[in-house]
Amino acid sequence: MKKQVIESFNQLSVAYENTVDHESPYNTHYERPAMMLELEKNLENYQILDAGCAAGWYTDALLKRGAAVTAIDISLSMVEAAKRRVGNKANILCHDLEETLPFQNETFHIIISSLTLHYIKDWDSVFTEFKRVLKPNGILLFSVHHPFSDYTIFKSENYFSKELLSDLWTKAGKDIEVVFYRRPLLEIIQSTVNHFTLSSLIEPQPIPELKNINPKAYLTLSREPRFLMIKAVKNNG
Repeated sequence: MKKQVIESFNQLSVAYENTVDHESPYNTHYERPAMMLELEKNLENYQILDAGCAAGWYTDALLKRGAAVTAIDISLSMVEAAKRRVGNKANILCHDLEETLPFQNETFHIIISSLTLHYIKDWDSVFTEFKRVLKPNGILLFSVHHPFSDYTIFKSENYFSKELLSDLWTKAGKDIEVVFYRRPLLEIIQSTVNHFTLSSLIEPQPIPELKNINPKAYLTLSREPRFLMIKAVKNNG
């Protein structure tokens, strides 16, 4: 599973670097605006970890708000793409989120993880590490596939089971198999509150500009959830 994820995103790095930022309405007019809305406009004096940075869109956006950013991704090709995007303005590392994070306790004010955690089967060890490296009252903000969306699209037989799914993405004329886990909402929430205090659960809506740019995508995203966002605060007990 892990090897396949790395291989898939190594292949997808070119598309992420060159087209996703401009041509994927699910990212540009849906997930990203909703995530950024949960953060302060001015992030000066904030240390932020971009956990699963891909080609560095969030790293760049956080830098533009004044944050000091550290970014990690399991795909070396994605890390290289992120470095091309921001140069030496951020500390960008190739690292597996399922391994111990190479940071001191209470390093970060915020951890942001965009559409990454559904590639990981067990969240307990990941959240344990996230909690360790967050400062007191630090914020975890993450997005994942919406569990009901995946349940419907992939015609799963049991919503309450955690299952490994496979999808075929066509990018730059190439078909690339991408595998990920679907888990029920209860597990998503329970895994979070085992380590953090839940602050917000967000089922985003597309921003209005999408209606003119891509009416079909706007209609779909206005009626059917595709992603789910969780904002949580570090428990200090």
